[in-house]
Amino acid sequence: MLETLISSKTRIKLLLRLFLNPGNSAHLRGLADDFGESTNSVRMELNRFEDSGMLLSESRGNKKLYRANEKHPLFGAINNILLKYVGIDRIVEIIIDRLGNMEKAYLTGDYAKGKDSGVLDLILVGEVNKSYLARLTEKAENLIGKKIRYLVYTSEEWDAARNNLSEDEPLLLLWEKH
Repeated sequence: MLETLISSKTRIKLLLRLFLNPGNSAHLRGLADDFGESTNSVRMELNRFEDSGMLLSESRGNKKLYRANEKHPLFGAINNILLKYVGIDRIVEIIIDRLGNMEKAYLTGDYAKGKDSGVLDLILVGEVNKSYLARLTEKAENLIGKKIRYLVYTSEEWDAARNNLSEDEPLLLLWEKH
């Protein structure tokens, strides 16, 4: 779907990396290495995004770090499109409505880092019917065409586990009970 609208694979990778989880930041050489592309092609796309105001940058030492401009008028729309592209919107809808007493749902792993690996890693917090979750996961995988892995924690387990998570492991809150 997204490839039809945006012909540049580099541009799609940058959108996923920086706009799916706005807490992500990256520098040119790191992006080029991760994408397996030349620094020149990545630089061109970064410059386009920065010139349009969609990216912000700051210098740290000899590196220029880029991140999504969450105040840009198109940020919310782009983020929603990317969530739909990855299929997260459907998964959250399916899981939350039918699983029981859910409190929070997080995206972690590659997609939280903005990497399109084909595997969605989720952390679910609350009282969950695990056998029903397994059946729903299989249906959701078929619906979105991606593998889904998940961890389920009670509130107490999550409070203890969260303190032990690596700072390098991004968590993107997808849903929270209000």
